[in-house]
Amino acid sequence: MRKNKTHREPIPEEFGSLEAAAEFWDAHSLADYEDMQQEAHFEVELGAEKNYFAVEKDLADSIDRLASLKGVLPETLVNLWLKEKVLEFAHG
Repeated sequence: MRKNKTHREPIPEEFGSLEAAAEFWDAHSLADYEDMQQEAHFEVELGAEKNYFAVEKDLADSIDRLASLKGVLPETLVNLWLKEKVLEFAHG
């Protein structure tokens, strides 16, 4: 944790998307903002149609742990990662 909190970047009043929030918190430590924490409410709309894919048990366990650390559902984390990879592949 930083000793001098006066130089921390302010938290945006609103994030335009879950991806924007994830990018912010990937680059910042929650510990630096402990004094500002408050309950947050947001909705994430996933498409009405769901597709299921088999995932190896060890991989699924790792995804569950990482999602828990980030405070998101495993499904959300997997969708974010897949979206990134699909866009990377499409523009690569």
